[in-house]
Amino acid sequence: MSEFDVVVIGAGPAGEVCAGRLSQAGLSVAIVERDLVGGECSFYACMPSKALLRPAELLAEVARVPGASQTVCRELDPADVLARRDEVVHGLSDDAQIPWLESQGITLYRGRGRLDGDRRVTVGEETLTARLAVVVATGTGAAVPPIPGLRELETWTNREATTVGSVPASLLVIGGGVVGVELAQAWASLGSRVAVIEALPRLLAREEPFAGEQVADALRGRGVEVRVEARATGAERTPGGFRLTLEDGSALEAEQVLVAVGRRPLTENLGLEPYGVEAGRSIGVDDQMRVSGHPWLYAIGDVNGRSLLTHMGKYQGRIAADAILGREVRATEDGPGAPRVVFTDPHVAAVGLTLAAALERGIEARAVDHPMAAIAGASFYGRNAPGTARIVVDEAERVLVGATFTGAGVAEFLHAATIAVVGRVPLDRLWHAVPSFPTRSEVWLRLLEKYGL
Repeated sequence: MSEFDVVVIGAGPAGEVCAGRLSQAGLSVAIVERDLVGGECSFYACMPSKALLRPAELLAEVARVPGASQTVCRELDPADVLARRDEVVHGLSDDAQIPWLESQGITLYRGRGRLDGDRRVTVGEETLTARLAVVVATGTGAAVPPIPGLRELETWTNREATTVGSVPASLLVIGGGVVGVELAQAWASLGSRVAVIEALPRLLAREEPFAGEQVADALRGRGVEVRVEARATGAERTPGGFRLTLEDGSALEAEQVLVAVGRRPLTENLGLEPYGVEAGRSIGVDDQMRVSGHPWLYAIGDVNGRSLLTHMGKYQGRIAADAILGREVRATEDGPGAPRVVFTDPHVAAVGLTLAAALERGIEARAVDHPMAAIAGASFYGRNAPGTARIVVDEAERVLVGATFTGAGVAEFLHAATIAVVGRVPLDRLWHAVPSFPTRSEVWLRLLEKYGL
């Protein structure tokens, strides 16, 4: 039996941040990981998907610049793109992650961690005890929709779609959310014939309507077939791959199918039932990431269902660590309005509430839009590319409650908007934050002028 101040189950981004912060404060920390240190984001999601998307995005930007467009090839080399992807994920090896843990004095245990009583975690034959706290950071896995026949088939999830070693001739994507649209665009750029089906009326249904419409247009412009309000009623194997039957009686066939309809919390076989957590369900926590009634038990990251975003898992890791250290701090910004980016071309970068969400909450909300192309800086970056900037204003408080940017490379616009929304910066004060000329950040000035300042 080994004793530590804190035991963290799960060495993804949230678990690593929490463990590191605790160790730096002088506590003894063990971290348990059954797969790869670094987690889903590093090896099967955020990082490899961006490695697949970036080459086509860069070619598209160069093609928009006269004088540069004539000097580069217009086609990607899939082998080179996949090789670079493999570099980014270190060949699915976490060897590069281990020195950091060692430098922090964190003890790594390989295997499945399971609670075996209060402050007790078993890993194989080993039992770890925690003097202060156990933190669950096991993340989520891909959800499979109840389409007859689908569960029996060997389809792709994000894991296969971000690590496969060759380009499928054709790919059918079930789901028009972030994972679905990013990977549809990535594989289309590498030469796959792609179709996307989404049961809801538009892609990226949680974002502003124009965001999903612009991404759908971009996908279609790359040859992707996009079907919305399309529901699958059956799935089966064919000699060449898969066939998906739709509610309207039509069928789509492809060499491979990617299921991208959402995530499920990985809470099975964790021994959480005595603490009121049903296997397969998210772990409910308070604003200090504590499980109700069990002040020594915490859950951070995707597994608690508050915000399925890597950066918010890291934020929660810091909150939990500080709570364990006795500091009075609470999470306030990890709800549905957390900052989020879809790395398609065009990007979709948003924070806070959409106009519809603000109105649903009873906020006296008003939206102001401006085309991203209608500013001087767009002559040099994102030239002639589609894109829209929107701010959502609480008229009574005269503060921003949401912002959305679409367009070429607008992800880096988001943090300024996040500061304005989280900081509740008054519009009259925001007016004095003067953007440099000629940058695309001048869109802020245009938005405030349109608002009437």
